[in-house]
Amino acid sequence: MDTAMERLDHLVLATPDLLATSDLLARQLGVTPSPGGSHAGRGTRNLLARLGSRSYLEIIGIDEDQRDHLGPRPFRVDEIDTPTVVNWAVGVPDTRGARLNAVNAGYDPGPASAMQRIRPDGVVLSWLLTMPTSATTPFLIDWLGSTHPAEDAAAGITLISLRVRHPDPKTVSRQIRALGIAMTVEQGPEALLVTLSGPRGNLTFG
Repeated sequence: MDTAMERLDHLVLATPDLLATSDLLARQLGVTPSPGGSHAGRGTRNLLARLGSRSYLEIIGIDEDQRDHLGPRPFRVDEIDTPTVVNWAVGVPDTRGARLNAVNAGYDPGPASAMQRIRPDGVVLSWLLTMPTSATTPFLIDWLGSTHPAEDAAAGITLISLRVRHPDPKTVSRQIRALGIAMTVEQGPEALLVTLSGPRGNLTFG
């Protein structure tokens, strides 16, 4: 059974203002996130900061070039008024096999959907992911051979801690365990509690 830190692919930090959140990370941590790209048709774009060789922080917000986007944007971007870690993802080499293993262990993370993003240099990244069922239970992602975003994301940030809190910790702990991850879930209002460290200091969300 792996730890959450060992299996982490990325954290999703949603924000109502990408530029302000980028400035916050630069000011508090000493690292300016690098451009990620636009999610065509979804009304969002992202910035990235590397956390490890295969893990990163995704800062996602409104894409100003998609102002005519209709409908809710993903990851609660339209709902929040402050930067919030809204989800986390674990990497898998085979989403179908990982889903089957989880179902056999008592939890169905759902089917995987195909997605793409165009990097600023024109490179297209493709991946499969399951849709998040809650903020605290991770979704699955398979990068399908694309360059992993951590490889060229801004470096210098370290993930110090990742904690999960939920009103029903037994259920969430059971779901996370079905994904092959051993993690203690705290009792309380649902939240992901994250502490990051950089050259200038620490920053906590949650």
